[in-house]
Amino acid sequence: MRASSPTHIKSAATSEEYQSSWTMHHPSALDMFGQITNASKGKQIVMFLDYDGTLSPIVEDPDKAFMSEAMRATVRKLARYFPTAIVSGRCRDKVYSFVRLAELYYAGSHGMDIKGPSKGSKHNKGAQDVLCQPASEFLPMIDEVYKALLEVTKDTPGAKVENNKFCLSVHFRCVDEKKWNELAKQVEYVIKGYPDLRLTQGRKVLEIRPTIKWDKGKALEFLLESLGYANCADVFPVYIGDDRTDEDAFKVLRERGQGFGILVSQTPKDTNASYSLQEPSEVMAFLRRLVDWKRLSLRRQFRLGRRLEEIKMSVSN
Repeated sequence: MRASSPTHIKSAATSEEYQSSWTMHHPSALDMFGQITNASKGKQIVMFLDYDGTLSPIVEDPDKAFMSEAMRATVRKLARYFPTAIVSGRCRDKVYSFVRLAELYYAGSHGMDIKGPSKGSKHNKGAQDVLCQPASEFLPMIDEVYKALLEVTKDTPGAKVENNKFCLSVHFRCVDEKKWNELAKQVEYVIKGYPDLRLTQGRKVLEIRPTIKWDKGKALEFLLESLGYANCADVFPVYIGDDRTDEDAFKVLRERGQGFGILVSQTPKDTNASYSLQEPSEVMAFLRRLVDWKRLSLRRQFRLGRRLEEIKMSVSN
């Protein structure tokens, strides 16, 4: 199993040069906020947000990855101005229990379980009917593998198997590093008997998913289509995430030539994202600035409209 950090050691000078080069190509979304909003003028911004490591900090116990009330309030305000979706590897019901905002779209299981808002707004009229579960046929298999993984990992202290409905996660953040390879072999042994499932690695987590051609990028495209923006030139999708699985969505945005991805990371890494933020607190700061910018823009539009109306009336008189 790969460790989460590089196995080679770079000199301090080389590391600084690499950091500087990476930051130049993936500048802070906060520093480049004006450039971002200028690019979105005249277009409908649509927000896509990962959960763990983006809206909430990464924690040892995945069941305690709670978002702060301040972050919840920020996302609630965001959804008033822009269609907003949470796209997570978690079970959709689980991530909803963390976020608890009915006006959002939720895409769980890496986008394999999508549901529209249960509470309407000006952005999502009729969206309550949105539902997409492309991996439904795999449910019995997923449940079977879940039970098998519980059995083979039960003697590994710190290992936690999470059933995300259409995919599974084996967390090893709390496992002794000396046991990582052994745990990986146990998981691989189980998965070998299921050729329709694939194994990938995230941030100290092993992910088991169906082999269907569906990921967070496909979920992003499905949601844009559901919102009526499938072939629209006036849409500006923004995807913020921290995990390897978010790269599929970043790649889709690059290929579409619309919007951009923002990687949440304190260390440089290969990414298709255009910008970066270091941690959830910076994500919240960025979202707040976006809300304030939109609010101010609407206020200016209102004042301009009222002024034009006054001019019209004075001319007609």
